[in-house]
Amino acid sequence: MTGTTMHSTRASRGSRVSRWGLRVACLATVLLVTACNDSNTPKPPEPTQPPKPKTSMIPSLVTNAMAADAPAAASAPAASAATSAASAPAASASEPAAKASSATVAPTSAPASQAPSELITRGKYLARAADCAACHTSADGAPFAGGVPLKSPFGTFYGTNITPDKTNGIGGWTADEFYRALHDGVAPDKVLYPAMPYTSYRQMTRADSDAIYAYLMSVKPAAVPNRKHDLSFPYNMRFAMRAWDWMFLKDTLPDASKGQSADWLRGRYLANALGHCAECHTPRGTFGQLDKAKPLGGAALARIAAPDLTPDALAARGWTVKDLQTFFGTGIAPQGSAFGEMYPVVHLSTQYLTGDDLRALSTYLLGDAPPAPKPLPEHPDTSKLMAGRNLYLAVCAGCHAADGTGKPHVAVSMLGNSTVRQKDPRNLIVTILDGVEAQKFPGLEAMQDMPGFDRRLTDAQISELSNYLRVAYGGQAGDVNSEIVKQLRQK
Repeated sequence: MTGTTMHSTRASRGSRVSRWGLRVACLATVLLVTACNDSNTPKPPEPTQPPKPKTSMIPSLVTNAMAADAPAAASAPAASAATSAASAPAASASEPAAKASSATVAPTSAPASQAPSELITRGKYLARAADCAACHTSADGAPFAGGVPLKSPFGTFYGTNITPDKTNGIGGWTADEFYRALHDGVAPDKVLYPAMPYTSYRQMTRADSDAIYAYLMSVKPAAVPNRKHDLSFPYNMRFAMRAWDWMFLKDTLPDASKGQSADWLRGRYLANALGHCAECHTPRGTFGQLDKAKPLGGAALARIAAPDLTPDALAARGWTVKDLQTFFGTGIAPQGSAFGEMYPVVHLSTQYLTGDDLRALSTYLLGDAPPAPKPLPEHPDTSKLMAGRNLYLAVCAGCHAADGTGKPHVAVSMLGNSTVRQKDPRNLIVTILDGVEAQKFPGLEAMQDMPGFDRRLTDAQISELSNYLRVAYGGQAGDVNSEIVKQLRQK
């Protein structure tokens, strides 16, 4: 029934801004950032990949890879990598985050079209790891040609063309300008909304930025015009981003785990810089900024929640370093399968990470001394949940088995399922309401379609079913009520 989830603009302004105007700017900033991070924004699959599942479980709630006003290199709530493919060197990945602005970096001498094949290969690895296609390739469009609609409560953004087309894409950009977009959120002709997560990419090394640039310059140009964002006043104002960047753009992000090993340090770069995990999994403050006091502590918006990825929270849901590595690499682990926002992340991004990078990322999330995974209660008391059990046997057990252990190649286990074990029940409820489309994973593994029950079950029935699943298979409290379901159904 359910799997598991893990996972900008400046414009010219006058020299004087009144206090009243600044207040309006700050308000606009908050709303713009919220708009950019709408959890219901779809992430289209690469044309050659399976379609994205119905349920959106990892919100784009904080820039999760949403393209903003100008072409940008990479966007995705998923873990990314900074090394080359297995056959290429990975030296720059462990370098400290680059901090110099583009104004102090010497221009790249060789044109991108003449970039060495090794650099292009490495850039392709990075672009896949960073999930660029998710926001810059529409389902029926040319690779990286943009056009992806990114809906929000305040209007619709459209993914931009990042092919080397000189009129519509980034073909006129230099490597310096590309780096500045990633590092400072500034494109040649405008500044970016923080929907393009330069707040994380700011830590990216110049070498990795240049590699991604070289790869993008090697793809086929597409003469596809960029669509103008459809934003209403005051959300279409850009000047507020100047104040936002001044207040909140920092060089580094705090760590959620502890460690000093080579894997941990490498994983920090993968998660905090390229993977920009914090953009979805860290709570936001009043003005849409990352809450530095709660790194990777989980965040929620609208119908879905980006789960808490701190070591204790992962261990409480049964995760180990080995299981995380398997999940990122294949999309399936004992704790469930990738679906919702995490499904295209695996297909477009993390399945391409090297084994070393998968291990490093997983090590960083749990730390060098990972807490032991929490066991489930041996004999949960479901005596007061018979209505929910009967519903489970009637509509779920055929696929997930009467004892909740699932069926190989058909449906994941409910017993110990990471989504079932989340304290916040919204992802479980939304999955029951919306269903999950058929999933194909790397290799021969697949999971069949799960229908949504929004028209088959009442709010009361879904709350009863949710409570049974949480108590019987997740070790959680049976505290879901009809009102919670009703609210999620209406959103």
